[in-house]
Amino acid sequence: MDLLNTLVDKGLRRELPTREEALAVLATSDDELLDVVAAAGKVRRQWFGRRVKLNYLVNLKSGLCPEDCSYCSQRLGSKAEILKYTWLKPDEASQAAAAGVAGGAKRVCLVASGRGPTDRDVDRVAQTIAAVKEQNEGVEVCACLGLLSDGQAERLRGAGADAYNHNLNTSEATYADITKTHTYADRVDTVQKAHAAGLSACSGLIAGMGEKDEDLVDVVFSLRELDPDSVPVNFLIPFEGTPLAKEWNLTPQRCLRILAMVRFVCPDIEVRIAGGREVHLRSMQPLALHIANSIFLGDYLTSEGQAGKADLEMIADAGFEVEGTDQVTLPQHRVDAAAAAAGGCGSHDGGGCGSHDGGGCGSHDGGGCGSHEGGACGPCGSSEPVAEAPAEPAAAPAAGSHEARTDLVAVRRRGAGTDLAPNA
Repeated sequence: MDLLNTLVDKGLRRELPTREEALAVLATSDDELLDVVAAAGKVRRQWFGRRVKLNYLVNLKSGLCPEDCSYCSQRLGSKAEILKYTWLKPDEASQAAAAGVAGGAKRVCLVASGRGPTDRDVDRVAQTIAAVKEQNEGVEVCACLGLLSDGQAERLRGAGADAYNHNLNTSEATYADITKTHTYADRVDTVQKAHAAGLSACSGLIAGMGEKDEDLVDVVFSLRELDPDSVPVNFLIPFEGTPLAKEWNLTPQRCLRILAMVRFVCPDIEVRIAGGREVHLRSMQPLALHIANSIFLGDYLTSEGQAGKADLEMIADAGFEVEGTDQVTLPQHRVDAAAAAAGGCGSHDGGGCGSHDGGGCGSHDGGGCGSHEGGACGPCGSSEPVAEAPAEPAAAPAAGSHEARTDLVAVRRRGAGTDLAPNA
């Protein structure tokens, strides 16, 4: 296909495709799907080789959020039967993080529900960051706490945070249909604050909320303009008890096309498969690794994920390797640009003064590094993906059908906030 050849050439040159080209990727047929994956894979391998970065979520504070994000199980008025608890103590959070690091995670994402942190909350998270780093040598820490006030990003960076996650989630044109308690501009402002403070910015989207192709392209182009180091791609988990509980709009093929479009628009940026991969990609998850170079390990914020052991086996069987703590995530030109922007201080892979590796937290259950369930990062907009397959899985849908696998959605009942061992 001339389209795919053009997109590969542009991706290898770090050249932005046109909106028409991005829309054309989403419009390709299932017969062309493997060609689309192969083309996106060429761009992925150029900038990230065959490495897969593992990230691990720790939900510091679950539920009881005053925001009304329609996709989120922790939202105001949610009837989803999720775990609800207030702030974990620093040693509790560090212990939870250690499970993910032992499983191979290079980055720990510390998420808390809520509109945004108070100054006291920032102090509390600073103590948690110190505990996590003291007990887990070489780990990167991404914070996802919602909308930031002036000076808070600088304080988090001073406390040792490497990155900050806050997703845009959807296009500016449709944002008010999803959330009314804050604006799209509020989200952009927080990402810009993180960037300006020298934190590695992480910001992504949630697909499957009833949006049009044009909305997906709009939000990805907006993300490219913000230039985050990491873009988590979340797939909505329609939790019972939330306004979007009936929005089952995704197929594995659709998810792969969305990931490919993101890779072509963001060729040298960490693309992370975040919440919802187990629910919507299902047995086609290994194909997604040819497009994205980062995933979440284990469980999400309020939902259960695929077993950590299964994640590692999937990566190995697909011919990829887990990225080590001694490896830099982002391409050298992005590392150099970040160091220059920060005045030459630091060694992040993507941004500022520190030791990030490029990315961001982006691990919601549906959307990023946040704490909602349907897809976004951070308190005011964080998602949650999927669940382990049940002991007796439902019959597989017929070829070409669009049957929702609601049996794959399970509320998290282990790990942070419980007395049970986490999944990592």
